[in-house]
Amino acid sequence: MAGGNRIGRKDAQGMEELIGQYIREMKLASGFNRQRVFEAWDAVSGASRYTIDRFFRDGTLYCTISSSVVRNQLYFQREVLLQQINEYLDKDGVLIRDRKDGPLVRNLILK
Repeated sequence: MAGGNRIGRKDAQGMEELIGQYIREMKLASGFNRQRVFEAWDAVSGASRYTIDRFFRDGTLYCTISSSVVRNQLYFQREVLLQQINEYLDKDGVLIRDRKDGPLVRNLILK
């Protein structure tokens, strides 16, 4: 067979690898990872019902919280929340990481 696009048995890859490769090639990784970070925030913080806006850029997660009481409680738990968010993301088998040299979320800003 001519062509060379066919994957031989010795070059077979798992679905997880193929999905990650597809997401990287289509340049969808940043948006996909952003959604995974938001999911981690909701799961870890317990404040998803008070979170009215979220934004993630360059390792910083910005969250706007509707309740000042909840925001103050979360403010004092920022370091623990960052650790828990990154642990949650480390367990995520679908997250696309180009670099493995540190936490994905390095800073948390509460507004």
